Amino acid sequence: MRKAEDVLNVIRERGEKGLPLDDVYRQLYNPTLYLRAYGKLYRNDGAMTEGSTEETVDGMSMAKIRTIIEALRFERYRWTPVRRTQIPKKNGKMRPLGIPTWTDKLLQEVMRSILEAYYEPQFSDLSHGFRPGRGCHTALTTIRRTWKGTKWFIEGDIKGCFDNIDHTVLMSTLREKIHDNRFLRLVENLLKAGYMEYWHYNPTLSGTPQGGVISPILSNIYLDRLDRYVEQTLIPEYTRGDKRQENPVYKSIRGRAYYWKQKGEVEVVKALNQEKYRMPYYDVNDPDYRRLRYTRYADDFLLGFAGPKAEAEEIKEKLRKFLQDELKLEMSEEKTLITHATDEAARFLGYEVVSQHEDMKRDRLGQRSINGVIGLRLPAVVVESRCALYEMEGKPIHRKEMEKNDDLTIVSQYQAEYRGYVQYYQLATNIRWLNKLHWVMQVSLLKTLASKHKTSVNETAKKYKTIVQTPDGPRKCIEVRVEREGKKPLIAQFGGIPLRRKEGAVLHDQTTMRYSPKRTELIQRLLADECEICGSTEQIEVHHIRKLADLKVQGRKEKPGWMKIMSARRRKTLVVCRECHKAIQYGKPIKRPNSE
Repeated sequence: MRKAEDVLNVIRERGEKGLPLDDVYRQLYNPTLYLRAYGKLYRNDGAMTEGSTEETVDGMSMAKIRTIIEALRFERYRWTPVRRTQIPKKNGKMRPLGIPTWTDKLLQEVMRSILEAYYEPQFSDLSHGFRPGRGCHTALTTIRRTWKGTKWFIEGDIKGCFDNIDHTVLMSTLREKIHDNRFLRLVENLLKAGYMEYWHYNPTLSGTPQGGVISPILSNIYLDRLDRYVEQTLIPEYTRGDKRQENPVYKSIRGRAYYWKQKGEVEVVKALNQEKYRMPYYDVNDPDYRRLRYTRYADDFLLGFAGPKAEAEEIKEKLRKFLQDELKLEMSEEKTLITHATDEAARFLGYEVVSQHEDMKRDRLGQRSINGVIGLRLPAVVVESRCALYEMEGKPIHRKEMEKNDDLTIVSQYQAEYRGYVQYYQLATNIRWLNKLHWVMQVSLLKTLASKHKTSVNETAKKYKTIVQTPDGPRKCIEVRVEREGKKPLIAQFGGIPLRRKEGAVLHDQTTMRYSPKRTELIQRLLADECEICGSTEQIEVHHIRKLADLKVQGRKEKPGWMKIMSARRRKTLVVCRECHKAIQYGKPIKRPNSE
């Protein structure tokens, strides 16, 4: 039996060479692919969330993998309708989210790994969403580094993209490269499995199973046709000229300044130079120069165009027509905007994207160094919206729901939230605007601690405020320290993160290195095929819990033996036999090791 990485490497090589993928369905019989998928999925919180049945990751076993493979071998596998729930969006509307059953998640992850290995080498370099080694930062960094001189931004948004993906178009796209009808039928049956909402079955006539593990790769395969259209048709059509011609007015003033300089008229030369510095060196309306650039993240895309607005309108209309005719998708008119790059800001991935302009900003040679350079800014509305999470009526307020936690956990939670905001916006030129958020969160944290201990904010600040040494020098922080005998103390700090822009804040380079992940410790324990409580080797399963805090027992009641084992090992999993697993689930006594 070949290892999972060996199978995926063979598939990846065919993708790199552009060869069609055939006889792929037979790879679904390989148990190592399911173990690899299990090792990736079991850590997610959603693994313990029920779909339309009561099945979760709890009770995972090799027998379950063999059952899936057996059903696939005889093409008897049937997808279960996902459980659909509604989650709120930022604009007040609701977004449908599908929750598959655990068995479906496991098989989807195996299929996703196969599709990703094959299609990833063929995807356009211009897409960044749902791809290994890429993300929001790589998309934004590409814009900042390569879009200099952009005059117009075309902000693109596809209306209900994931819900409106046409099944016929998607399947025809897959058939171009995958020549295995059994695998294609499996994908098609997944798309048509339907969903359960309020316990009523509804068919899925379009769209990918949102919330499903395989949905991101299917959407990328679908939208890769848009990437290829822009890259191979629109960009060559709207890109011409090596560089702009010199501005004739600028050239004339420079000549006059040289003439009067020879005459010794210093004041005239000074006035002409001031006039020259207020106009561009190149002709911004050069008819022989055009540049079109593009990047996409999931269903949001942004184009930068150097040229007249009329041609930007043409590009927008061609995109709308292509999406409608070829992909059966509709472009959102209210969100697809044409924005002047200097006078306005385009919104993309939570940032404001602008073309900077400042004539007085010069380098050591006296040249204007910032004009036309793309700047990424933190929107003011983002700062206000984040501050509002910790405020009431414009003032910081305590978080009552956190008072039941210990001080270490409260401070750690605030720091984790603040660090997330800083790390995401560390590409912004105005990242220091987050100073306001830091102050609001700090006051909210002090009020939460003061409310918990029934004391004043001033007394709490005196108790916890301190100065700590960081790689960037001494910083004022709120620190909680828990001393432990014979061990290092547990320390939680809020603050100490410098608000400095990092130009190299990129998740990964464009070309990422491959690696072969080793088997996780849980997979090794499962393959050992031995109960970690009684030593039995029959019907081995894995018991899962959501978090270690669930192992706490209220009152003076002594912990059961299985809880003691998990607490001592600091693990959220325990490999057990079927009999011990039932005893754990129903709260019954567990048999002693090696007892009959």
